[in-house]
Amino acid sequence: MSLNHTPRSNRLHIAIFGRSNAGKSSLINAITGQDAAVVSPVKGTTTDPVYKAMELLPLGPVVFIDTAGLDETGELGELRKQKTAQVLHKTDIALIAIDAACGVLPLDRELAGSVRSRGIPAIGVLNKTDVLATGGPSQEEELAALVTRTEQELGMKVIPVSALKRDGIPELMKAIGASVPEAGDKFRIIGDLVSPGDLVVLVVPVDQAAPKGRLILPQQQTIRDLLESDAIAVVTKEFELKETLESLGKKPRLVVTDSQVFLKAAADTPRDIPLTSFSILFARQKGNLEELARGARAIDRLQDGDRVLIAEGCTHHSQADDIGTVKLPRWLRQATGKQLEFGFASGMSFPDDLEDYALIVHCGGCMLSRREMLWRMEQALDAGVPIVNYGVAIAYVQGILERAVSPFPLARMAWEESMPQE
Repeated sequence: MSLNHTPRSNRLHIAIFGRSNAGKSSLINAITGQDAAVVSPVKGTTTDPVYKAMELLPLGPVVFIDTAGLDETGELGELRKQKTAQVLHKTDIALIAIDAACGVLPLDRELAGSVRSRGIPAIGVLNKTDVLATGGPSQEEELAALVTRTEQELGMKVIPVSALKRDGIPELMKAIGASVPEAGDKFRIIGDLVSPGDLVVLVVPVDQAAPKGRLILPQQQTIRDLLESDAIAVVTKEFELKETLESLGKKPRLVVTDSQVFLKAAADTPRDIPLTSFSILFARQKGNLEELARGARAIDRLQDGDRVLIAEGCTHHSQADDIGTVKLPRWLRQATGKQLEFGFASGMSFPDDLEDYALIVHCGGCMLSRREMLWRMEQALDAGVPIVNYGVAIAYVQGILERAVSPFPLARMAWEESMPQE
């Protein structure tokens, strides 16, 4: 992926939900001003969720998600509804499309309640208002009354539009802009840890799993964040780290390493230079680093026969010494001395039956939105299963977690407070 393109995981996710033929695909096309979604009068044209990344002024980089109708029937319809429901886990703003000719039905009210219970900013979109065209003041009064009734039934602001004629689209855009959650610098990867002119050394081994000639996404994004912060990024491989540090004219503000070479990086980095990993940076940006630090303690409690879930947010071809399927299981068995069983999950799916696991070890989540990563953590904790991420787990089993979280006071405090009481 080019450094000039915003990754989908960092884009605002705007999902459109509703019944079949409520005009969801037409709405996306009207908002984006292009034929981004397939439109057809045939019910059920949209099957799986369709993602469309684009720049939308004045919001910037967004991704629209067109979903299947919630009133699909039969076995296939149930599968489509399940996939549509999964989209809620990653949605930043929800648009609920209502067919003006049909009004609000029980499925719409159920969806609105689900969206509100998750705290997702939501807007009702009363679509196909052109079918109400009777002309004169009576039409305006009829539409105003319908909007008020729809707002009362959905419990949210409703914007009347005609996707066909593009009426009301500017008003809908304004409402979307007003609903954007404010993140600010709170969820930056590294920029809030440095000042202009600071040196940051990035330890980047040549990852065999990465496409030829490219850095992997966490490394790209960290470099970009440093450049935007007017800091200086020095990139080196693990075998040249010691020489790199000795050749610098001043002490770096931070050393960030790939988790797979954590131990070597720790050995070659003087103790007075803070050290952490890309995975831990992403754990802080995408999830809850304090909870993940507490979760590392569960490694000591693992027993023979316990099941451990290794979860990744993306799919890739496994290499001979893949970190998720090979290295982590090996390191966990070595650290605990226990005969552990492992389950694996990758991509957009996340298991529903988590209770059978004693621990979840999740990747850094660079391909997931913050909302989805937090949802996965919430599912684990609701099931009573400790969760930790790759970087935190690797630092712990290699005996350097305290140092690795030292740049983050709250995580260090959570780690210290989770120590067993004697």
